[in-house]
Amino acid sequence: MATTTTGVLPPSFPSLKTKDDHSGLGSVKSLDFVRVSDLKRMKSRRTKMISVIRNSSSSGQDIVDLQQSSQGSPLLVPRQRYCESLHNTVRRKTRTVMVGNVALGSEHPIRIQTMTTTDTKDVSGTVQQVMKIADKGADLVRITVQGKKEADACFEIKNSLVQKNYNIPLVADIHFAPSIALRVAECFDKIRVNPGNFADRRAQFEKLIYTEEDYQKELEHIEQVFTPLVEKCKKYGRALRVGTNHGSLSDRIMSYYGDSPRGMVESAFEFARICRKLDFHNFVFSMKASNPVVMVQAYRLLVSEMYAQGWDYPLHLGVTEAGEGEDGRMKSAIGIGTLLQDGLGDTIRVSLTESPEEEIDPCRRLANLGMEASKLQSGVEPFEEKHRHYFDFQRRSGQLPVQKEGEEVDYRGALHRDGSVLMSVSLDQLKVPEKLYKSLAAKLVVGMPFKDLATVDSILLRQLPPIDDHNARLALKRLIDISMGVITPLSEQLVKPLPNAMVLVNLKQLSIGAHKLLPPGTRFVVSVRGDEQFEELEILKGVDPVMLLHDLPHVEDKVSRVHAARRLFEYLADNSLNFPVIHHIQFENGINRDDLVIGAGANAGALLVDGLGDGLLLEAPDKDFDFLRDTSFNLLQGCRMRNTKTEYVSCPSCGRTLFDLQEISAEIREKTSHLPGVSIAIMGCIVNGPGEMADADFGYVGGVPGKIDLYVGKTVVKRGIAMEHATNALIELIKENGRWVDPPTED
Repeated sequence: MATTTTGVLPPSFPSLKTKDDHSGLGSVKSLDFVRVSDLKRMKSRRTKMISVIRNSSSSGQDIVDLQQSSQGSPLLVPRQRYCESLHNTVRRKTRTVMVGNVALGSEHPIRIQTMTTTDTKDVSGTVQQVMKIADKGADLVRITVQGKKEADACFEIKNSLVQKNYNIPLVADIHFAPSIALRVAECFDKIRVNPGNFADRRAQFEKLIYTEEDYQKELEHIEQVFTPLVEKCKKYGRALRVGTNHGSLSDRIMSYYGDSPRGMVESAFEFARICRKLDFHNFVFSMKASNPVVMVQAYRLLVSEMYAQGWDYPLHLGVTEAGEGEDGRMKSAIGIGTLLQDGLGDTIRVSLTESPEEEIDPCRRLANLGMEASKLQSGVEPFEEKHRHYFDFQRRSGQLPVQKEGEEVDYRGALHRDGSVLMSVSLDQLKVPEKLYKSLAAKLVVGMPFKDLATVDSILLRQLPPIDDHNARLALKRLIDISMGVITPLSEQLVKPLPNAMVLVNLKQLSIGAHKLLPPGTRFVVSVRGDEQFEELEILKGVDPVMLLHDLPHVEDKVSRVHAARRLFEYLADNSLNFPVIHHIQFENGINRDDLVIGAGANAGALLVDGLGDGLLLEAPDKDFDFLRDTSFNLLQGCRMRNTKTEYVSCPSCGRTLFDLQEISAEIREKTSHLPGVSIAIMGCIVNGPGEMADADFGYVGGVPGKIDLYVGKTVVKRGIAMEHATNALIELIKENGRWVDPPTED
């Protein structure tokens, strides 16, 4: 646990402001962090993590909460709050922002929105698409506006919709074009500006050196360019979204903060300070990234800074370039769902490489999840949280199984170091062993199973086959022989013992000693809820389980799975118990597939993005086995854990897109989906090109109509490739860089 100290703050701590001072952000550029050696006196407390520092240089005697940046570090950093409550879902209080006739903010429902994909100059086509989106139930629609012709078309679009009695608010998406923003603000209800490219030049991704004077000059330039738009929005009663994208930070921001969540926040705050200076407050923030982990960290840091400043602006949530199908829904569920569980978010968009109206349903499901959690204020009894990292990813890796002397089988494969997938198997599945092996994604060699890259690590067998069912028991033995864990309940193992099975027990069974009825050396798995009294968890100190299953029944709406798990991890950390923890979610019968994906992403993903957890066990009685397995692996990969297939960063298409994104995306996936560890970005245009490919190894980007540019990382290596040859050229590029393998052949 981090040491706590109390002392006098040196005068060189300029960014810790009083509540009346709205000029500073308190970010890395201007913040001189305090070292323990700088403090005039120190006092260690075992029970508190925060440090209370008094600034003796000011008459106000500012009090600031500080903590060590890491255990044993001499560096003290501000301890920051990022949500209303750490132990239950309480919606963050915000002001109301009006977008046309739609109110955004904590006093209103979470609003859902999407973006058109038509050419904005095609007035009729765009109007028809907006109407279809509105009929699906969206609250807002965003339309890309690149130039003067598109801006002129916006007036016709708005007028046509009004004549057809469609009053859904329209949002203009602006990049690189301040003059166009001014024009369209006369007819649309809201303007989205990207701080990374509204006034700055396009990022060159070069290491540039900025002096303080250079930096200040650019800030003055931004204010000069942005002020007319703010004034016009005030005049016409428009709203603004200050929408930072992880991939389009300016060279200036990256020179100071790097390609980081901190840079994203500072980029947005530069524009927000101008709005506030002009007494304009009808705006919202967004912090989008294609990586859900980065996205979550950026929003938390943004809210933390707003708390520090006393600001209350609403949040637009989204994972950009999420992709298509269940992959895209999963990434969005992880990022958006995590924040909604903490009461953050007032409007959301699920960005999919699909038709815009297809985004509405998953968007609504997520919004309902957030509204229900905040309505019930789901959570657990208050607890002190000292170990979770809110603003940077630090994984808590549970101790993997080790081989013990005298054991007949190897238990080390029961869990995977990068994240484990467990599956529930029925007696019926054991009747056809080869089909079961394939369902577990094992390789088959002459009918015998072997583990592969994406093979299930352990199985849960709620019922054991009869002792005389030799075929079923032989199938289980073959799985155990390849180091796949087989877990079965205590009651089953006592009646129909399976050699070398791991036995599932709960805390009550442990407390009465029922597990002692089994032979010495039996391996155990312990099921816990997470909301037990800490006294009940004390028994864990006397056992050595292979893993814990965090299992909270779905029927208990008032108890939050996320907060119960955080509480459990806090107990484990406090008591130096390093057991692996598997998130075990049992879904109700008949659950919609999208609800399952979103529920898994929002509940387990919310923990995995904080490094809390070692794997998943998803159960749904009526759902296809392969679907549950693939969903589990997708969730681990979306949380940047176990990588078992090609990763795609694919933009959702808009009026700027220079080719059919859905068609091309499907073509590229068909030919490259067998490359685990390789990340490919598929971008419709250069606006979200090199920057949003920050996580990608290779990029396929629309350059001009009919032509494609190919990238390695952020560097363009081939330009102007004809569309019909571009996919093959991408494959050749992957081969040239030594990342290609031939697709596997069927046995």
